[in-house]
Amino acid sequence: MLQPLIANLQSREAVIGIVGLGYVGLPLVLRFSEVGFRVLGFDIDQSRVESLIAGTSYIKHVSSTAIAEARQRGFTPTVDFNRAAEADALIICVPTPLNRYRDPDLSFVLNTMETLLPHLREGQLISLESTTYPGTTDEELRTRIEAKGFQVGDDVFLVYSPEREDPGNRQFSTRSIPKICGGTTPNCLQAGVALYQQVIDQVVPVSSTRVAELTKLLENIHRAVNIGLVNEMKIVADRMDIDIHEVIRAAATKPFGFAPYYPGPGLGGHCIPIDPFYLRWKAREYGLRTRFIELAGEVNAAMPDYVVSKVMQALNLRGQAIKGASVLILGIAYKKNVDDMRESPAVVLMEKLRSMGAAVAYSDPHIPRFPSLRNDHFDMHSIELCPQTLSTYDCVLLTTDHDQFNYEMIRDNARLIVDTRGRYTESHCHIIKA
Repeated sequence: MLQPLIANLQSREAVIGIVGLGYVGLPLVLRFSEVGFRVLGFDIDQSRVESLIAGTSYIKHVSSTAIAEARQRGFTPTVDFNRAAEADALIICVPTPLNRYRDPDLSFVLNTMETLLPHLREGQLISLESTTYPGTTDEELRTRIEAKGFQVGDDVFLVYSPEREDPGNRQFSTRSIPKICGGTTPNCLQAGVALYQQVIDQVVPVSSTRVAELTKLLENIHRAVNIGLVNEMKIVADRMDIDIHEVIRAAATKPFGFAPYYPGPGLGGHCIPIDPFYLRWKAREYGLRTRFIELAGEVNAAMPDYVVSKVMQALNLRGQAIKGASVLILGIAYKKNVDDMRESPAVVLMEKLRSMGAAVAYSDPHIPRFPSLRNDHFDMHSIELCPQTLSTYDCVLLTTDHDQFNYEMIRDNARLIVDTRGRYTESHCHIIKA
């Protein structure tokens, strides 16, 4: 089974199935299609599938032109999971959020696997790309596959290859970002490497799926811990009347032993705020507590409260209470220049400000209307920025520093600016750094 699969992949005659057509899955669709594979895209969201059939993208950094070209090359989006049997390789790219107790929620992965199981056949490769804790691929996916009578490593091949997408970063693409791949067995690893070598410049094989799973967690927890450090430093620097951004710029001139990380209003995105909880949960199974990681998480989680306190102080200095104040949020995406709102700290800030009696509005050129997220409902659309509009708000709170904003116009017309991103380097009496 192994050699025919590898030959099929290397000749690019294999059919590739991508399960989950979001920020991770859709770029993979385009890359596999670009090099000549026939691609099936599976999603449970009918509206997504209809958009793709029409050649229209719903993700800002993925162009509709690219979707239309992939469609012309044979890319087929579908909600019909019965077609999974047509695929020689199935790549699972579904969310792995937290539940209400901040523990791992594998329901999307497990439900996807249960949906695929009736359609699995000998000779297929299954790759999980969703971020998760070490042991998931072996303990959850392998056991389910083998319960159906397949022998993993002989009949069916199973790998874990964590996604490394960075939406909005034009410096790196799906092709150029090195790809970690761990196999359940040596045969599985061979199959996984053969799959990804067709579309990725550098594939990095590791000894097991558990190594690959922990590698992904380390990458993101490394970032979360360092952001927690610089967020705490920001609070200390602010109390000392020192500009932390000037400090970071100065420290970054050191050519060794220092990497700059930047503070903000909290952590956002699907991975960085969530991955520490996946490791914490798994570490408990071994009687361990990840104290250092948990402390960084506490610091980052407290940042929205710190920002709200800065808004309150800034308004109080002008003789105004936060109750009844009008606050314009600049940027509600979790990072600059994208339309991704997953775990955005801006949403937390909007909730907190509204609960304290502030009238909240937002402006984000990448998100024209506020979508429904979990239980957070703001029936509003993005405000178009102009001098007259800016001057009507008591406070402008910069939470996501999109390049598209006209910062000079904002500076010259806003009554009060609370800057959480260090965008304004000059000193102005109406600009408060938070």
